[in-house]
Amino acid sequence: MQLARVHGKATATVKAPALKGWRLLLVQPLMVDGSPDGFPMLAIDNLGSSVGDTVLLTTDGAAVKDIMQTDASPVRYAIIGIED
Repeated sequence: MQLARVHGKATATVKAPALKGWRLLLVQPLMVDGSPDGFPMLAIDNLGSSVGDTVLLTTDGAAVKDIMQTDASPVRYAIIGIED
């Protein structure tokens, strides 16, 4: 799991069939002190995260498959929580 900050949303004109109906957000992973850690990445979201939110990401492939309810998914990152 990784903390990240939501920087914006992404729009795809062509998506893999498994991504139909999923929101794509641009997130910046964070270090423990809140500074950026690496490059921004795309994550799926079904929790309603908005720009500026600090979120919890998972990179666990099995968890992503469970969330999406499919075995054929190109997704690596999924938002599983929003910090209060």
